[in-house]
Amino acid sequence: MDRKIDIASHLVKTYTSITIENRGSSTVRSFLYVVDPSLQTKLSFIGAVTKDNKDDRLKVQQTTVSGHDDKKFWRVTLPSGLDAGRSVTVDVEAIFAHALTPYPSQITQAEKQSVVFDGNLYFYTPYQTVSQKTTVVTSSAVVESYTKTKPVSISDNVITYGPFENRLPFSEAPLRVHEENNAAFLTVTYLERIVEVSHWGNIAVEEHVDLRHSGATLKGPFSRFDYQRNQDGVSSVKSFKTILPASARDVYYRDEIGNISTSHMRELDDSVELELRPRFPLFGGWKTHYYIGYNVPSYEYLYNKGDHYALKMRFVDHLYDDMVIDEAVIKVILPEGSKDMKVRTPFDVIREEDDVHYTYLDTTGRPVIVMRKFNLVEQHIQDFELHYTFQRFMLLQEPLLVVGAFYLLFLAVIVYVRLDFSITKDEAKESRLRVASLVEEVQSVQDRRSALYQSYDDAINRFKTSKDSGAFLASRKKVDADYRQLTTQIHSLQQQLKTEAPEIADKVAELQRLDSQYKEQIALAISLAEKLVANKISRQQYLDSEGGVATKREEIYQKMEGVRATF
Repeated sequence: MDRKIDIASHLVKTYTSITIENRGSSTVRSFLYVVDPSLQTKLSFIGAVTKDNKDDRLKVQQTTVSGHDDKKFWRVTLPSGLDAGRSVTVDVEAIFAHALTPYPSQITQAEKQSVVFDGNLYFYTPYQTVSQKTTVVTSSAVVESYTKTKPVSISDNVITYGPFENRLPFSEAPLRVHEENNAAFLTVTYLERIVEVSHWGNIAVEEHVDLRHSGATLKGPFSRFDYQRNQDGVSSVKSFKTILPASARDVYYRDEIGNISTSHMRELDDSVELELRPRFPLFGGWKTHYYIGYNVPSYEYLYNKGDHYALKMRFVDHLYDDMVIDEAVIKVILPEGSKDMKVRTPFDVIREEDDVHYTYLDTTGRPVIVMRKFNLVEQHIQDFELHYTFQRFMLLQEPLLVVGAFYLLFLAVIVYVRLDFSITKDEAKESRLRVASLVEEVQSVQDRRSALYQSYDDAINRFKTSKDSGAFLASRKKVDADYRQLTTQIHSLQQQLKTEAPEIADKVAELQRLDSQYKEQIALAISLAEKLVANKISRQQYLDSEGGVATKREEIYQKMEGVRATF
């Protein structure tokens, strides 16, 4: 028996090469593998292959043995019966999470991290072993201490124990290694993976991740200045790589604040590599929450034969190297109308009660398959299968709903516009509406007429500067024409108001009278300008007379605005 214990990362990985010899008289078809009691609560994955065929995994199933209720036994089924006197070599892989203890449990930002591994020096088995050897692989050559039970040797980052001869079943002896380990001690404390299946050619995947640094907790304050200047914090995690399917598109990476731009994506031949960099480095005890999502074409994962469909996808994706997921919840949202759902998984999962998800244009809701599993590692990146039935005509449900909704909307608009549902007409209300419309039109026309007052002033000023009588006459004719048109329009509106609201018509008449007075003052200003240009009056006489005209115009204009305010 040759056993290798790899503690170079934050996972403890054991690779045991077991040579089994059948010394009995009957054929043996399986053997028992026992997890060491000190590690059995931390076991994440166990698998076995024969040395001659490593591509064909053997069936490994947990079992019980009477009289040993405190131990966890696993029955490994051989690919073929082992006859008497024959032998076979089986390689067993076991992965343990949270089996390394940070020691010391707290470190400062500048310190390096050390961990302790406690295990069994001997291979824990219900069978007698003729010879066994144990190799411990550390993350570096810096080993603080280790068990020195002879025979033992150490070379760089490899500690070798044994060989030990003729050991009894369930032999135990303490094995303790204290080493420096600055690997990324990342743990996904909770993962929610949502897979939304559409029969229109797309599968949307979104993962919500609660991530925690499970190494030695940070002691003291964190200094961003020292972190960037000295490049310390070797045990902290600055970034990690997530591997997505090669067909992943529209990838996004966000947290509660929003999109995280410090990420890089590379499209490889067989995958999409996404480097994720959190908003802050993760030290021991620190945690973060983020979610990523992407789309993949359904034809790569969804198969059908008639109305029978099968979805074949990964249970979890590769989140980072040597990943540990304490709890994962997988939710598969199927199209509305899916029935007879059956799930096949490569390992045991907790199948929870199906849920219902509602989204746009749903009526009865979309069925949601919910699966839960604890303590996952990279070896659990395996495909599950979900079989269900779906009637193809249900694909027309949403388009027909949209067409029907628009049809009803247009029909309602037609009915509302063309029909009058009032029992009697409200003449007073209609009259008020007509009056309000006429008053609004009067106000609008008066605004344009007031703008012409400024046009008169501009023409007068240009005339005084250029002394061009021809140009002044042309400008004045154009303004006079516009003024007469607007005055006539207000007079027409006044006549209409006489029948609907005589009191408002009187106010419009008052507005017209004041406008006539204002126009007279403009004519007086024009006359003064012509005399000034013709040198019939002096400049001082012009200024005195023009000041009086301006004062009078301002008084009349204020009266006009007062009348308008009473409409």
